[in-house]
Amino acid sequence: MSTSTTVPADPGPVPGRERRRDPLLRMIALARPRGGRFALGVLLGAAATGAGVALLSLAAWMLAVAADHPPITALGVAVVATRALGVGRGVARYLERLVTHDAAFRTLADVRVRVYDRLAATEPFGRFRSGDLVSRLVNDTEATLDLLVRGLTPPLVSVVTGGAAVLFLTVLHVPGGLLLAAGLLLAGLAVPMAAAALSRGPGRRQARARGELSTALVDTLHGAPDLVAYGAMERQVERVNAADAELTRLARGDSALLGLGAGASALVTGLTVWGSLFLGVAAVEGGALDAVSLAVLVLTTLAAFEVVAPLPAVAARLGAIRAGGARLFGVLDTPAGTAPPTRSGLGTEGGATVRVRDLRVRYGPEEPWALDGVDLEIPSGWTVAVIGPSGAGKSTLASVLLRFRDPDGGRVEIGGEDVTAYPADEVRGVVSGVPQDPHVFASTLRENLRLARPGADDGQLWEALRRARLADEVAAMPLGLDTQVGTHGLGLSGGMVQRLALARAVLAAPRVLVLDEPTAHLDPDTRDAVVEDLLAAAEGFSTLLITHDLTGLDRVDRIYVVRHGRVLQQGTHEELSLQEGWYRDVGAG
Repeated sequence: MSTSTTVPADPGPVPGRERRRDPLLRMIALARPRGGRFALGVLLGAAATGAGVALLSLAAWMLAVAADHPPITALGVAVVATRALGVGRGVARYLERLVTHDAAFRTLADVRVRVYDRLAATEPFGRFRSGDLVSRLVNDTEATLDLLVRGLTPPLVSVVTGGAAVLFLTVLHVPGGLLLAAGLLLAGLAVPMAAAALSRGPGRRQARARGELSTALVDTLHGAPDLVAYGAMERQVERVNAADAELTRLARGDSALLGLGAGASALVTGLTVWGSLFLGVAAVEGGALDAVSLAVLVLTTLAAFEVVAPLPAVAARLGAIRAGGARLFGVLDTPAGTAPPTRSGLGTEGGATVRVRDLRVRYGPEEPWALDGVDLEIPSGWTVAVIGPSGAGKSTLASVLLRFRDPDGGRVEIGGEDVTAYPADEVRGVVSGVPQDPHVFASTLRENLRLARPGADDGQLWEALRRARLADEVAAMPLGLDTQVGTHGLGLSGGMVQRLALARAVLAAPRVLVLDEPTAHLDPDTRDAVVEDLLAAAEGFSTLLITHDLTGLDRVDRIYVVRHGRVLQQGTHEELSLQEGWYRDVGAG
């Protein structure tokens, strides 16, 4: 019997208003829990940059005063201040990097967890191409780090330090302070805004091109045997080269834009310094400034542009970062395939009877029904087969049982409990299965088995292999459980891969076992042997065998024939063999 407890509510789908926000603002909002750390990083960055500006201003004052050969004691305080600013600048810069990078990497870790959680709650491989999904998981997720480290702290630091420099020069010489303010606005605002506007389109194209290159590479690596067998490898390599050439072309354009921004910033800096020198000389001639103040004015103006120097490069990257953010939120905004749970406590004990009542499922509002009013029952300990042609809705039934998607109508119960009320992980602890194309990891047999039960000892692993009738083959291997299975299980035969997947499912100790087209890609001789082994290993479980052929169906307790999402016939093998209909026609054929 299951116990019912309240579980925390899922945050649910992202509101439409939030989805329409600029991706950059949404990425910055991800760092909100660590806003205090970023604020501290901005203060430390301002201290480091301000120390650099003050160091050059103080150096200008010392050089100008030293020209009059004053007593060394008159320069003592300035010498100590210079040493303090030099040391303080390095310490503040180190602490700023430490604080901001720590906060940014922790935020990135949170984003990755959110992405993985969202993918676990959806059907990502039906929505995204595999290579494109890899690009979203790696490059586009790391765009958050790029924005927080390079696009958030430097602009805020420039506002604080630049404002202080302008205030200082305004007190010293009003025209010089106003000129510096104008120069900083041009170099720190106008030039970066122009760079950001110019980078928006290329940034989107670069993100798409990176995704295309990743997709082409993944397709080439995964499909290499078939590409070689059909003589298509050369065309595929040309596709990879074309994607790489396009990304290289866009990267060159990005570099040109960075160079243009740096050149424009240097031009503004030079013009502002010359302007301050002109105004300062005029003020000295008019008696408004002395020579020492002139040196401080000019060198402080030059040093102040260190504050805004990184901004054009940051702005030029915003287009690519924004595009990466849009692709990232394309994953995070994907609606979950299942509703949030309302209860917990669906344990492995209790009855294992499965009841499906009036089940209706479709993949879109305008799509036809994949399942249209299906009723079936798997009594505890029985083996039931669902048979029908491809496209009949059989795999959709498996996805509902395994909690990959929710019904659009009807009800699915296990042990009298509605599975849609419980978390997906709890349901999958009760229902395990062997998919049509089971994934085998490029590791050892032991680690592939322990995926189902990480703490299993060797005795439990061998027992699972024995039930799947794979123990003799593994025992004959020189390394036994430590045998490497190769990428995608290429070191094993097709039948061995299916038996390994079955052993993994048995090791999970479920109450219900779902076998989804377990012999779809096997030759007839292997198929007959695998079906016999699967049905033998499934004894004791409530088992659902989903298949399109009749091999071994004389050993199951009940058969349901499904076509066009509906149950057309049900009964035993002997009963259906005597009835007119699809089952007898296929068997006779």
